[in-house]
Amino acid sequence: PDGLLAQLAAHTPHVLLAVVPSYVPGPAPTSERPRMLPEPLRGPAFSSYAPEEVGWLLQDLSDVTLEAPTEEREEAIQSGGAHYAESLPVEYQPNEEYQELFQAALEASAARIAQAVGAVTETVLAERSPRPVLVSLARAGTPVGVLMRRWARFRHGLDLPHYAVSIVRGRGIDANALRWLADRHDPADVVFVDGWTGKGAITRELAQAVREFQEKERITGFDPEIAVLADPGSCVRTYGTREDFLIPSACLNSTVSGLVSRTVLRADLVGPDDFHGAKFYRELAGADVSNVFLDTVSACFPEVADAVEDTAKELASAERTPTWEGWAAVERISEEYGIHDVNLVKPGVGETTRVLLRRVPWKILAQSGAGADLDHVRLLAEQRGVPVEEVDELPYTCVGLIHPRYTRGATGADGRAVTL
Repeated sequence: PDGLLAQLAAHTPHVLLAVVPSYVPGPAPTSERPRMLPEPLRGPAFSSYAPEEVGWLLQDLSDVTLEAPTEEREEAIQSGGAHYAESLPVEYQPNEEYQELFQAALEASAARIAQAVGAVTETVLAERSPRPVLVSLARAGTPVGVLMRRWARFRHGLDLPHYAVSIVRGRGIDANALRWLADRHDPADVVFVDGWTGKGAITRELAQAVREFQEKERITGFDPEIAVLADPGSCVRTYGTREDFLIPSACLNSTVSGLVSRTVLRADLVGPDDFHGAKFYRELAGADVSNVFLDTVSACFPEVADAVEDTAKELASAERTPTWEGWAAVERISEEYGIHDVNLVKPGVGETTRVLLRRVPWKILAQSGAGADLDHVRLLAEQRGVPVEEVDELPYTCVGLIHPRYTRGATGADGRAVTL
């Protein structure tokens, strides 16, 4: 009786109370609540993206030395002595020839990428949520999430929230990031975003991690299906294209991803109540093309708008059930080349590029007749002394094979058997 409305009524003849519907999270499943998680990191303090473009649900490990030589990392990973997420590769610094190749690839593919961005965003808006919360899988998904956010604003005037979270193969998604999201948004509105699918390992990892999180935390509603720009492996239903083509953001590392490193998960750095970690490479600002990539693709939105509308209609009526043909192909290649480990077979242009930039490559399989989409792959392979083998009837444009018995003395012999 003596509350706010009564106090206002004493000073005005009419008071109108409007109750706005909002998402109210349920009570915590345990009596002890974990400590408050911090707000997302944002540029320019963390990343070279504008602060409204993405919030990083990560902790800043920029002052920690985490980089190790590629050969040392590979030996430790394959020997079981370390997990790939416990260290970072030394950032590849492209020479002038490679930088020119990136620019040429971006100019040639910008419209095709813009069309795929529009198509996947329209599918998300039509089928997942009219006001989705975009949650990119750091870091390859982050530029795609920013572009999807820009398309939603360009075409529909929407200002969608966008975050980036960490997922680690074999360790799952950052559970604290999911708790943070569930505390501030309806989990049913969350749409996980990634750049592309390879064989579908992260697709499976996310589905399992979300299922385990919801069972343990009693927080339900998250849909683990990823929305991707390109789905050459036929692993998901929500995609812009299933073509395996060059997405220039795969050509580089942090310098096309807001100057942010891969995510890190190490027990001495990431506690039970912490977000996974990452570094912000401020010192690489002179080589940063993150916003050049975004702006070049975004500039193509008006010219592809009609094509996007047609593509979105085609996707809406298409049979999009995943066939997982990419996974089957990877299993076949793994056995055929004597590798016997699908984790060392990286299919698709994006994954092959990552092998050449971050791992110890053994050889590259290229689809016979593959053209300009593989120019940068051929250049990187030449720089690292890796053979490129043309293969007929390859379901991907290319496949990268990590050296299957790597030690620092390994030679990576040609042929189908492994030199020990």
